[in-house]
Amino acid sequence: MVKSSRSYVGLFAVLSVVTLIFDQITKRLVFYYKPEWQWSFLKIHYLTNTGAAFGLFQNHIEWLTLLSVVVAISTLFVYKHLPQSFWPQFAGGLFLGGVVGNLTDRLLYGYVIDFIDLTVWPAFNIADSAITLGVILIVFTINKK
Repeated sequence: MVKSSRSYVGLFAVLSVVTLIFDQITKRLVFYYKPEWQWSFLKIHYLTNTGAAFGLFQNHIEWLTLLSVVVAISTLFVYKHLPQSFWPQFAGGLFLGGVVGNLTDRLLYGYVIDFIDLTVWPAFNIADSAITLGVILIVFTINKK
């Protein structure tokens, strides 16, 4: 059975929204409850990041907010060039949901809430994970052709 391109638009849109909602719910829980849990190398605790990935560009929130808006809008414009198949649409949805998740934090708080800390890697959140996985899947599907 061949899926119509319309069903893939739905996948992209729904996954973007679900990623955004899951990211924001987890961040709100961490924001309000400020957990301090640690299991082996995994630590869950409330952190703030005024920079970008890996803590780069600290205290440049205005530029990072603008960049996030540009990336989100660009993703919507580039969307029409994504192959109308499951994995590219899945990857694009994750990516957009993650970008908008971190953008939401920057607009609401002036920083991004991070809470997943592997102790050997900079702390991150659900949006960061979605962005990273989305990029990996997009690169994989593009190189697969």
